[in-house]
Amino acid sequence: MYTILQEQILKRVKLTKEEFALAKTYFIPKKVRKRQFILQEGEICKSLAFISKGCLRNYSVDDKGEEHIIRFGIEGWWISDLHSFTTGSPSMSSIDAIEDSELLLLEKSSYDKLCAAIPKIEHYFRILLENTNSAAMKRISDLISVPAEERYLNFLKTYPEITQRVPQSQIASFLGITPQSLSRIRKDLAEKK
Repeated sequence: MYTILQEQILKRVKLTKEEFALAKTYFIPKKVRKRQFILQEGEICKSLAFISKGCLRNYSVDDKGEEHIIRFGIEGWWISDLHSFTTGSPSMSSIDAIEDSELLLLEKSSYDKLCAAIPKIEHYFRILLENTNSAAMKRISDLISVPAEERYLNFLKTYPEITQRVPQSQIASFLGITPQSLSRIRKDLAEKK
């Protein structure tokens, strides 16, 4: 369960075996079933979740009851409501499992203690935050200025492992289009081949 976490951390910062052994003690393993929530809108996000196995989604529901996918998460990724986690304010979104999943949870107090105990971990999280912010800014820019077909092609290229694991309706939601529009795009692309 910790092997993927260790690989992901070592890609960005160098930890000794002893440092990683200490870091592991701050995490809480958790298994979640398909459709099980790890965070519901209105709750305070009390932990960061590292995905060791499985697939999750972060989404909000509008006044009409329509879901809007904010992001997906798969093995080797982190998922949480970072705003709620850092500020202690109620979450404006929910996170649930698309597949049976295995997580490593890092609670806020453990996060603070871990960063104090191993400063390289704080550097690791800063790198993640920078990457997350860059990806979010690109996604916002794409939603505003890139045609839906191009957004879909970019999604297929960027996240090939996700396309096989989530329903097309959720991909459409992530892209900011209707399932019918995604169907048309897929049909048009098939005809072009």
